[in-house]
Amino acid sequence: MPRAATTSDAFNAIAEPRRRDILTFLAYAERPVSEIVDGLQMGQPSVSKHLRVLLEVGLVDVRREGRQAFYRTNTTHIKAIHEWTRLFERHWQNQLQRIKTRAERTAAAKQ
Repeated sequence: MPRAATTSDAFNAIAEPRRRDILTFLAYAERPVSEIVDGLQMGQPSVSKHLRVLLEVGLVDVRREGRQAFYRTNTTHIKAIHEWTRLFERHWQNQLQRIKTRAERTAAAKQ
């Protein structure tokens, strides 16, 4: 069965761990490709390939200065992903609260 195209949408694009690494690396600052290569210890062709995918789905923007390309996250598109995942935050919080309550009961019973 063929794999789904990684460029079809943002969720497919961020399914790749190295792309998430790149987004994390770009989270607080615009960076040239060479910094991404050095900072993540990835090959330049691999970084360029992943950046192209992230650019195509709108998760990063690029600014050119002469021959150098500077990449930064596109917070508008990342916010859309965050808002969707936030729908499940209540479930995670409930799970954590139940674990905490169970651990506290266990600890109290041992005393």
